[in-house]
Amino acid sequence: MLLSFSFTNHRSFRDEQQLNLTPAYPNTEVSAGRDAAVRVVGIFGANASGKSNCLHALAFMRRLAIRSDREVEPGFGLVRDPFRLSMDASDAPSRYVVDLLLGGVRHTYGFALDDERVLEEWLYQYPHNRKRTVFDRDEDGFTWGEGSGRRGELERIADITAPTALFLSTVARFEAHRRATDPDEPQPLHETYRWFLGLRTQTRPGTGRYLRPDLRWTTDPDSRRVIVELLRAADVGIVDIALKKTDPDPTIFDPASFFDESIDNEGKSVGGMNRNSRNPAGRKTLDRRSTDQLRLQLSHRASTGDVLFDLHDESTGTQQLLALGVDAAAVLRGGGVMTVDEIDASLHPMLTAKLIGLFQNPVTNPLHSQLIFTSHDAALLGTFDTEEVLERDEIWFTQKDAEGASSLYPLTDFKPRKEGENRQRRYLNGNYGGIPDLSTYLFEQALATRGAANDQPKED
Repeated sequence: MLLSFSFTNHRSFRDEQQLNLTPAYPNTEVSAGRDAAVRVVGIFGANASGKSNCLHALAFMRRLAIRSDREVEPGFGLVRDPFRLSMDASDAPSRYVVDLLLGGVRHTYGFALDDERVLEEWLYQYPHNRKRTVFDRDEDGFTWGEGSGRRGELERIADITAPTALFLSTVARFEAHRRATDPDEPQPLHETYRWFLGLRTQTRPGTGRYLRPDLRWTTDPDSRRVIVELLRAADVGIVDIALKKTDPDPTIFDPASFFDESIDNEGKSVGGMNRNSRNPAGRKTLDRRSTDQLRLQLSHRASTGDVLFDLHDESTGTQQLLALGVDAAAVLRGGGVMTVDEIDASLHPMLTAKLIGLFQNPVTNPLHSQLIFTSHDAALLGTFDTEEVLERDEIWFTQKDAEGASSLYPLTDFKPRKEGENRQRRYLNGNYGGIPDLSTYLFEQALATRGAANDQPKED
């Protein structure tokens, strides 16, 4: 469970920002460890205000936490995205921190880096609300705490950890298949790595239109049922799904695979940990290689019987819905966090609200999976069927200042109005910020200038 995410000097964000998922209006169950974080967060703001960059920062942290040991070569430095509108910020370190609740215990993991190397990295636990260090790393080396466990083994791995690699991903590479001698022994490094492995990030809106879905979910009865029911409920005319064996010869149009970035070309998750190990009931699932020659088709009801359509024949919205549904079903079934950039892309607001509701409802989300999304759709700030789509502490905004630096802030910074709060209207009126500063005059001048140029006689 993600409690908070903070980052500094990433893309349009120059100063430290924190996305805090701790409920602003906690209920009585928080003390029991349940609902310690909200299940949904929606980030709203103008174009280029930083919404996507917030999710990109989390995706960047995930990528390094999982792959830094294999993707970054010593001596070649690090590729990062600092704030570029200030020379001081371009040279300053970037910093990323997550607060997690793992096995009922709070964990804090983070790192700082510049263009050359990892400057800091740390992992702390808080059993019984008391800080316990697992490891602390700086440019001078590692410091071990009482939470580090098998120190000798960790010291050997630390000695071979490259300056450009994170210790977390290096440990996972060497310990992916290790069996704990004591099943009850806490494994904070392993658990933290597995949390990043389960984080699903989608930073490209509308990807469902162009990408072919991973078909292994079609052989999992629960996943298949959820997807089919979702498509039926969406009233897009689809009643079932089917798999068709395809021509092994390459075709002119072969959309790219829709695989979560934690999967390599062999169908295994990075770090050597088999993704199927997260299958809670040992259900039979197809290996990626066995689905390469299969094509997903969607069955539509017709007067003469069912008619099958290929995925690329479907509307953009249907493809986006399927892409989101596959990820949502996996996260809701296995637990974890899912991020979606522009969740409303090509989807009707009511359908988007229903997807959000799957995560908010404890019945459909018993494992407290979380959804973090960005959106331009102000309708999601309002109500559907007399129910609010989002609670006040589930709503955040992004805005840029005069220097081009983005800021991230929650709706709870604004006191609710006693006479009732029409959030959709107040947002569009600019009461919360996070809307574009449009200049009607400049629009008119641009069009007038273009028209005048087109009216000029052409020279022979």
